[in-house]
Amino acid sequence: MARYTGPSCRLCRREGEKLFLKGDRCYSEKCALSRRESAPGQHGARRAKLSNYGLQLREKQKVKRYYGVLEKQFREIYEKAEKMPGISGENLLSLLELRLDNVVYRLGYGSSRKEARQLVSHGHFTINGKKANIPSMRVKVGDLIAVVERSNSSVKFKELVEKAATTPKWLEGNADKLEGKVIALPGRDDIDLPIEEHLIIELYSK
Repeated sequence: MARYTGPSCRLCRREGEKLFLKGDRCYSEKCALSRRESAPGQHGARRAKLSNYGLQLREKQKVKRYYGVLEKQFREIYEKAEKMPGISGENLLSLLELRLDNVVYRLGYGSSRKEARQLVSHGHFTINGKKANIPSMRVKVGDLIAVVERSNSSVKFKELVEKAATTPKWLEGNADKLEGKVIALPGRDDIDLPIEEHLIIELYSK
């Protein structure tokens, strides 16, 4: 499957804000955005005023990069969100939050979504006791996500859980058993990145 393999910090600089793609590095002095705020490239220092289309496009790119989703997947998620009852923009963000790689990251089992995606792909997790190695799998309320038994004794997972930030209220984590449960659907106030999702809806609605 296609995926972005270039430097992660370049994406943060392009969007002009931290997307927390490198885990602990994003909180340290080594963060590329802290040292150099200009966009990458020869003309990065010149930030021209964006048109309405430009603002919509940048918002879409920011969200795609934040969740590590490419265009085809993102479009499919948008189309599903549009058919759901409720506000399309909030539905879109909720579906992105319910991806397995994001849930693993939110539970603290990955220092970044990129690392969480890799750990899922390598077969370190189960959903309701069944093997789950597809990062884009969508979890449901009531699902139990757990570290597989062979990885339970891993020092890495224990260190990650100890350093993890507060688990969002729609998840219930159990650090001792290295498992977590989805107890509710993620709400709009659970998204910790400033996103203007209405711009994305306007872009795709054209």
